[in-house]
Amino acid sequence: MNTINFKTYILLLFTLLFSVETLTAQNSKENVKSKVKTEEITYKDGEVTLNGVVYYPAKQKGKQPAILVVPEWWGLNDYVKNRAKMLAELGYVAMAVDMYGNGLVVENPADAQANAGRFYGDPNLIKSRMQAAYDAVVQLQQVDASKVSAIGYCFGGTVSLFAASLGVPLETVVSFHGGLSGFQASPAMKNTKVLVCHGESDSFVPQADVDNFHQQMKDNNITYQFKSYADATHAFTNKASTATGEKFNLPISYNEAADKASWKDMKAFFKTYFPTKK
Repeated sequence: MNTINFKTYILLLFTLLFSVETLTAQNSKENVKSKVKTEEITYKDGEVTLNGVVYYPAKQKGKQPAILVVPEWWGLNDYVKNRAKMLAELGYVAMAVDMYGNGLVVENPADAQANAGRFYGDPNLIKSRMQAAYDAVVQLQQVDASKVSAIGYCFGGTVSLFAASLGVPLETVVSFHGGLSGFQASPAMKNTKVLVCHGESDSFVPQADVDNFHQQMKDNNITYQFKSYADATHAFTNKASTATGEKFNLPISYNEAADKASWKDMKAFFKTYFPTKK
């Protein structure tokens, strides 16, 4: 083999290898995408139009349990949608819940407070909005209507806990760095299993609220787990929270260790109390 032919051979070989690697990478990405399907649905709470985003396994067999994923006070943003997608990858039907109407997303704390504040001041609004989401998700053909749970982040964690205590029939609830102020357990949630994932350094949740939560759950004989994560502040699961905290001078930041640990704790909790169907 002369020098020119040898160089040509090597060039062709590298070109072939590069093409194979590129094709493999593309196929891998397509396989990941194909694992989950997405469906946008519209439903109502009274006169308010709500836009839910549903994620479910592409190769789902039979009906599966559903999880309502309630957002932070920023609204129906990409973060909560991604969390719903992650749950679908675990085999659940997950719906990112629209709390404000028309899929509203807000960009600053003032607007977030204005929208979330309506719910903090009106438990009946929490119940009706979450009941509307519940009623919408149980109508989906992919869903086992007898098995619905909720998880929520910050504002969404608070909403999920209150919804259960107000009588929305949730089998389990998981709150990630949710507020506990004013929480009252009730007989309505006697069949609901609860997991609270709390940041030990969350300045938005004083120890008095934590103590009250424990007392409420014990007094009402509610099955629950309370996990605390060292050095974790409010919003510790959201990678954008550090930049958001710096931008708006808020005591929030992302904590990778707590994020991973809390997701692992949630999966273990669901394995015991809310498994998917095989």
